[in-house]
Amino acid sequence: MDPTSAFAGVRRETPDDTLFYAIYPSLAPSLPASDALSSLSSLHLQLDALFAPFLSSFLFHRDPFHLSLSAPRSLPHLHGSTHFAHSISDEWFIVSLLFLASRSFPHLVIRLWDSDGEFLLIEAAFSLPPWLNPDTSTNRVFLHNGQLHIIPTQLFPSTPTLPEAIEAVRNDQIDTRASEAVQTAIQRRIQGYPDKAKENLHRVRVRVPVKVAQVLKMEPCLIALAVEAFYDRDVDMMKHAAKMDKFLKGTDGEIEIVRVSVTMTRAMYGQLVQQSFQAPRCYPMPSREDRTAYTEAELGMKIACGFEMLYQERLRAGQEGKGATWEAFKKSLEQSGCFDGLLPGSQEYKRVLEEASTYYKSTSLFSRTREITSAPVRRIDEILSLPYSAEDFNGAGLPPNDDESWLYDGEDELNSAILEREKEMQEYESKKKQKNVKQEGDDAGGSSSLPNEFNLGDIAASMQEFVRKVSSFEGAEVPDNSNSKDVQLDADQFFKAMESVLNRHGDDGEDSNSEMDFDESEGSDFDEEHGHDEEMGDMFMQSYSDVLNKELSSTSIKKSFVRAEQPNDHAEGPSNARAEDVDEDLTPVDVDFNLMQSLLDSFSSQQGLPGPASNLLGLMGLKVPPPNKD
Repeated sequence: MDPTSAFAGVRRETPDDTLFYAIYPSLAPSLPASDALSSLSSLHLQLDALFAPFLSSFLFHRDPFHLSLSAPRSLPHLHGSTHFAHSISDEWFIVSLLFLASRSFPHLVIRLWDSDGEFLLIEAAFSLPPWLNPDTSTNRVFLHNGQLHIIPTQLFPSTPTLPEAIEAVRNDQIDTRASEAVQTAIQRRIQGYPDKAKENLHRVRVRVPVKVAQVLKMEPCLIALAVEAFYDRDVDMMKHAAKMDKFLKGTDGEIEIVRVSVTMTRAMYGQLVQQSFQAPRCYPMPSREDRTAYTEAELGMKIACGFEMLYQERLRAGQEGKGATWEAFKKSLEQSGCFDGLLPGSQEYKRVLEEASTYYKSTSLFSRTREITSAPVRRIDEILSLPYSAEDFNGAGLPPNDDESWLYDGEDELNSAILEREKEMQEYESKKKQKNVKQEGDDAGGSSSLPNEFNLGDIAASMQEFVRKVSSFEGAEVPDNSNSKDVQLDADQFFKAMESVLNRHGDDGEDSNSEMDFDESEGSDFDEEHGHDEEMGDMFMQSYSDVLNKELSSTSIKKSFVRAEQPNDHAEGPSNARAEDVDEDLTPVDVDFNLMQSLLDSFSSQQGLPGPASNLLGLMGLKVPPPNKD
C-alpha cells in the first residue's frame, strides 16, 4: 500500500485538558484576502499589547497562551489552544483575558471551549434554560462585549452555522445575552482574575548546578517542561538522569552547585515534592543533618534531572523528527491495512516500516515537528553558549520561601467549594419546587375557569381504558406490548377448571380432574367443543356473580356503594332470575359513579397539594378544577 494515502488522514491527537479559543473580528465579507490578513495582523498586535502586562509575569503550567492567524479560505479569525494539564487556574486565567479582550474591543465575538465541551455552561449549569444541553449548544455560546451570549432556539430552531451565529450575536436588534443568573455564575468564577492567577505561583529556594541556574535565569518558563519531563519519566529517560552528561558539570568540567530562587506553579511544586526520587550516584548531595541544605538540594536535584531528561529526549526526538506525529502516522498505516499479514519485527515488516519512515521524513510535517520538538534544545544551547559563571549566583539577597501550608491544608478550600456547590443545588431545587407548585396552581386555575368543559364521563372512560392495559414489572403497558405475550392464558380452559372446583356441572371430582389433565393431543376435541365451552363459561360467570353477591350481602360493604337504578319491567337478572325474585340489596353497583366519588373525595382531601389522585389523573392527561363549597 502507498503510505501517502494513509498519511493524508493523519491528525495530531489533542490531549485532554486543552482549552481552545477563536476570536472573530467584524470584517466586511467582500474584503479582499490581503486586507483581511492585514486586519488580523493588526488585531494580533493590539491584543498582544493588551495581554502583555499579565502574561509577562505569569508562568503557565504547561503550554502558554498564543494566537495564530486563520487559514486564508476560512472565516477570518485568530485562534489558538492551550494544554493546561493539571492547572485549572491556567484555563480560567485565559478566560479572564478573553473577557477583557471582548470588553476592550466590542466588535469582537469570541468562542471558547475545552476538551469537556462548553465548560462555561457547566459552570452555570443550575441557571441554564431547560432546552440547553450538549446536543443543542453547538454554535450558540459566545463572548461579546464583556458578556456571555447564548443564541436561543426561537431564533434558530436547528443548529445555526457559525457565520449566522456570529451575525446574530452582533445584531443589536436581537437579544442573545444570557440571563443574569448565568452571567453571575461565570463572573463569580473569574472574579479577581487575571491578577488572582498570581496566587497559583510558588517561590522556593533550591540548590542546582550552575548550568541549570543559568537556563532558569534566562528562560524561567522552561521550568514547566523540566518538571513535566521529571514527572512523566520512564525507564529510558532515567538512563539520561543517571549520567547527567549535559547539566551537572560546568564549562571547566567541575561540578558547581549554586543557590537560587525558583518560581513555579503550585501544581509543579506538588509534583516535585510529593515524589520520592533517589539522587544519581554522580550527583553530590549534602548531609541529611543539615535539614535546610538537604531539602534545597533535593528539590534542586529533581529539577536538574528533569532538565537532563528534557534535553536528551528532545535532542533524540529532534534528530529523528518523529514524536507524536510519527506515532499518529504509523497508527494510520496500521488501521489502513499496510501491515496486514506481517509479523512485527519480521524482515518484510521492517521493509514496509522503513519505506513509511522515508516518506514521512520527506514531508513538511516532519520538518515542522522536528523544529518544534528541538526548540527547547536549541534555546538551551543558545543560553549556555553565552558567558556565565558561578559568581553570578552568590545566593545573597534571595527572597524567602513561600508558605506551603496550602499543600497540606487544602481540605478547608475543598470543603468550601463543596458547600458552595451544595448551596447552588439547594437554591436550584427550591426554585424548581416553587415553579412546579406555581404551575400546578396555574393548571388548576385554568381548569376552574372553564367549568363547562370539565366532564366526569371523561375521567370514567379514561380510567376504564387505563384498567384494560396490561401491567408488568415495568408498570402499565399497552395491550400489544411484547412483554404481555410471554405468558398466555386459555380462558375457556380456566373457566372449565374453576367450574369443576365449584361443582357447577354436577360432575364428580374424578371427571373434573380429568378435564384439567389435557395435552396437545386433545386439541381436535377441544376445537369441536369450543362453542359449547363458551356457553359453559358464560354460565359459570353468571353463577359466580350470584354466589359472590350473596356472600357480600351479609357484610357492611354493600352499604358503602351506590347502586344503579333498576328498570320497572321484569328484565332478566344476572342469573336469568326474575326481577321480583332478586333482593333489593343485590342490585348492581354503579361502578363509574363510585369510581368518580372516590377519586374526587381523594382529590379534595389533598387541598390543592400534590397527591395520589392528582398524580393518577395527571398521568391520564386529565385536569380537575380545585374543590369548592359546591
